Amino acid sequence: MTINLLDFDQEKLAAFFAESGEKPFRAKQLLRWMHQFGESDFSRMSDLSKALREKLGGLAVVEPPRLMQEQISDDGTRKWLLDVGAGQGVETVFIPEGDRGTLCVSSQVGCALDCSFCSTGKQGFNRNLSVAEIIGQLWWANKALGCTPRNERVISNVVLMGMGEPLLNFDNTVTALHLMLDDNAYGLSRRRVTVSTSGIVPAMDRLREQCPVALAVSLHAPNDALRDILVPVNKKYPLSELMAACRRYVVDAPRDFITFEYVMLDGVNDSPAHARELVALTRDVPCKFNLIPFNPFPDSEYKRSPADVIRRFGAILIEAGRVVTTRKTRGDDIDAACGQLAGKVQDKTRRTIKIEVAA
Repeated sequence: MTINLLDFDQEKLAAFFAESGEKPFRAKQLLRWMHQFGESDFSRMSDLSKALREKLGGLAVVEPPRLMQEQISDDGTRKWLLDVGAGQGVETVFIPEGDRGTLCVSSQVGCALDCSFCSTGKQGFNRNLSVAEIIGQLWWANKALGCTPRNERVISNVVLMGMGEPLLNFDNTVTALHLMLDDNAYGLSRRRVTVSTSGIVPAMDRLREQCPVALAVSLHAPNDALRDILVPVNKKYPLSELMAACRRYVVDAPRDFITFEYVMLDGVNDSPAHARELVALTRDVPCKFNLIPFNPFPDSEYKRSPADVIRRFGAILIEAGRVVTTRKTRGDDIDAACGQLAGKVQDKTRRTIKIEVAA
């Protein structure tokens, strides 16, 4: 089986060169070619010797996912559908906003968590993405946006909020994070890379120990009874355990708060009483709230909370001293908004994924 060097971070790439009888410092050179210049052809890597280029050509490839489709929204949001084999496709979205550009990255083909308000969850789950398939989304976006080391960075932030639960693909996600943070690859700061989780508590602790980037938690309900319905993984890791994990995480986080994402569902989780419950739930967790107007999708059973309801809900949180933002809906004309990513999951047998994460 041919080795895909996009699967390797600097440590693994240095080991690959050492095993091949080459100096480990070649890892930094190759990282720059692959990730900063977006180069996949060894023959064009001019500061490597001709002999090494030929050797690499016989041992390995630099193979990102193939582009299947690109869509551009009226608001400038761009969505790419990338081929990950067997007719499956994953989506990644670039959102330009004033002084920053955010790339939303997928971590799985589909999702096994089946959150009731999410289009991705309704697609079912097929498999985890490889490192090359995760980092390949950033590779493609840089290429499409014309990024080079000599140009001003276009992608300033990366959020793992696309298809899938990144902490259920832990090892591949962390290796991809290392590449995002590596100065010889994408050079992003920990504050500008965010992992979003539905609350896989053991993996939150592992992430804190191994690669503490910014953390967003998909909360969506202020009590266990409602969250069991909206976010079924809550039955395994209830709110008391989740809040404790958040308190542990923030000790080592690059930001001194956890972001709680909260989709606003009309008549379901948007009452003043729910807001007051949230205040009580998070009283000892340094946090900010990101209120997300629900984005409808075919056959959805929910409706978006009216704007005045969202404002009233946020005002209660603000009055209690919480920082609150309301996410501006972007890219909904190309189904690129939060909760709308569906990709192509050809195998919809809803293969299960083990929720436990080894320590």
